[in-house]
Amino acid sequence: MSFSRRNFLIATGVAAASSSVLTACGGGDGGNSAKNDAPKVSGSETMDIPIGTKADSTGPAPEVKGATKGGTVYSLDQFDMDHMDPGQIYVSTEAAITVPLLRGLTGYKIDDKGGCTLVGDAATDAGTMKDGGKTWSFTLKDGLKWEDGSDVTMEDVRHTFERIFASFITEGPIFVQTWLEGGDKYKGPYEGKHLDSIEIDGKTVTFRLKEPRGDFNYTLAMRGYALVSKKHDTKEKYDKRPYSCGPYKIESRSVGKSMTFVRNEHWDPKTDPIRNAYPDKFVFQFGYDLMPSTDRYIADKGNDQYAVSIFNEVAPERIAQVLTNAELKKRVLTVVDTVTYYWPINTTRVKDVKVRQAINYAWPLQQLQTIRGGAASTEMATTILSPVTPGHQKFDLYGKTQKPGGDPAKAKELLKEAGKLGHKLVIAYQQSDNSVKQAVAIKNALEAAGFEVVNKQVDKSTFYSQIGKIDNGYDLFAAGWSPDWPNGYSVFYPCWYGPNIGDGRNNYAQLNDKGVNKAIEAAARITDPEQASKAWGDIDRQIMELAAVVPDYHKIRNWMHGSKIGNVVYDAGNTCVALCKLYVKK
Repeated sequence: MSFSRRNFLIATGVAAASSSVLTACGGGDGGNSAKNDAPKVSGSETMDIPIGTKADSTGPAPEVKGATKGGTVYSLDQFDMDHMDPGQIYVSTEAAITVPLLRGLTGYKIDDKGGCTLVGDAATDAGTMKDGGKTWSFTLKDGLKWEDGSDVTMEDVRHTFERIFASFITEGPIFVQTWLEGGDKYKGPYEGKHLDSIEIDGKTVTFRLKEPRGDFNYTLAMRGYALVSKKHDTKEKYDKRPYSCGPYKIESRSVGKSMTFVRNEHWDPKTDPIRNAYPDKFVFQFGYDLMPSTDRYIADKGNDQYAVSIFNEVAPERIAQVLTNAELKKRVLTVVDTVTYYWPINTTRVKDVKVRQAINYAWPLQQLQTIRGGAASTEMATTILSPVTPGHQKFDLYGKTQKPGGDPAKAKELLKEAGKLGHKLVIAYQQSDNSVKQAVAIKNALEAAGFEVVNKQVDKSTFYSQIGKIDNGYDLFAAGWSPDWPNGYSVFYPCWYGPNIGDGRNNYAQLNDKGVNKAIEAAARITDPEQASKAWGDIDRQIMELAAVVPDYHKIRNWMHGSKIGNVVYDAGNTCVALCKLYVKK
């Protein structure tokens, strides 16, 4: 998998995420205070996204009760999108902002209770599996149109999956490319060659895989596999201006500043079971840090009454103020997430397992949680898998539950045993006020344990490009991951499998352990969900015994919005605020 940055704003507390299993909208009795009764990650239900029927895959999407059509939705967010070409999308915010534009063969349908179901999006259903999962077929719906009114064709479908092999596609998921027969030798469609394992017959496309994949239909729901118009494929330029077959299209874009979506008049809601399209326009505004955006949401004036953020959450410094005020809390969407934020340890630079264990023992989990806003926004982590991810096993190898502030004495003892007292660590951080505060806490804790620490700030816009290099010069850096669909494969294969070491890949720790590799390969072949989940939980423990990473926290998200925005709900499949379920209150 190529350089995901799936959770790319770790140090700022605004990271993108994966599927949620619990949401809680702020309520209150109309008074001036409210209990800060944030949900807990541990004890929440395990994420489950079932597969829907053909009827579930039929449009139009169910109407939102009380919704009205018209108006403009604004956003207040920090950053523009690095990528909008589907083949390059592997960040939740990029997935979120393109749901109104891009349609895949499958997708996620949200019900009025916050549930999520895998359905056919551009396809008539969620796919047909044969040969134990080595062959998958999908039939394209009638009536699908591009934004110029032309038909979405089977040539577009085939081109979508062939172009992801092209050399300029460097940062999206590589699951399909890895699984398709002949994919290891295919170089893309631009020299006129097709990939034989993608077969077209009438309106049906069939994929022939090298290995059984019972979850292939979930994989295709990723934005990285959304459809691309063959006629309008501008290759590298497509990243700035993708072509739409959804309910909206891009009217204008000023990269880094703003982007405007307007209606795509050729979208037929009868073909779409997923998207409502109530607002006339979306105006996305970039360049707003957490504090300014939170303060504007609190003030709730002018166009900010019609605003909702894609990734800007309530600033840590404002969490107590917002969540203990009943009126403000009404305008907060709180979500328990499957993401785990962690600090990979570069195992090619920090080779001694005792040194890596010492880092884990010394880690100041509690101090960092306080800096991020306390238990209302994060839960301290001891594992790679989140408690709400299938396969999670509860364990704590480094005593964090008993000593959440760290155990410098134990860490120093391990360093002495290894003969590495005074071991130098170079740690990379993003440039933000919050990350600087965390950097100071980490440096102090590690130095108290006997390390020498050098902090290096890296520009936020290039952070993951830097840590994604093999020779990055860092021993430790912030990262994080959540499953691309509900199982452990999409966590451990991309991030901890030895062959996935390389520039732009997601094995940031550069872990290449034979035992771990063998365990991942074996778990990937297990078809029974319960047995597979157990295997992934065992791999979690196996990696933690090697101390290749420091688990930091599981996320509880708090998105605030303006008072004139209705039906702010979570899209568990695309891991974001559901833009296509919003409406503007009259």
